[in-house]
Amino acid sequence: MKLYQILKGSLQSPKKIAAFRLIPIGKVMQYIFSYILIMTIISFIFFMNGISEQQSSMEGLLEYFSKIQWLLYPFAFIFLFVFNTLLIFVQISILAYIGSGILYVRKRKGEYRHIWRTTLFASTVPMILSILATLLQWTSSYIQVAIYVITLLYLILATKYYPIKR
Repeated sequence: MKLYQILKGSLQSPKKIAAFRLIPIGKVMQYIFSYILIMTIISFIFFMNGISEQQSSMEGLLEYFSKIQWLLYPFAFIFLFVFNTLLIFVQISILAYIGSGILYVRKRKGEYRHIWRTTLFASTVPMILSILATLLQWTSSYIQVAIYVITLLYLILATKYYPIKR
């Protein structure tokens, strides 16, 4: 299955999101790291624009950045990539733990690795909303809460298609 097919399926129905729990881990990692790369590129562009604004306001800083620019940008990109990776993995892991509780309450059968994958694919729409919020520079705790709530709603709908415990 190709990544755009997974993306399309994640946008279409919770039933497909639940079915994606059986996708091999390699495809899952490709999917999540493509999202992380997009978020890192956007963050890096905002970082570079922020540095440009700071450079124009301070003369000494302009000279300092011109000397270390070759060193600053690669390390900043790597740092942003690692930070985004950590943040997204922790977010999905916490939501997957909550999803385990949802499976328990609904008396559905599933392992943590399955609910983790389902959580990843359930967070596709919130990921897109997060990218749009970042691009439009909407920073609010309400947006973050809405992203978590949407993910949990998709997760609740997807767990409906998990097998029932006997």
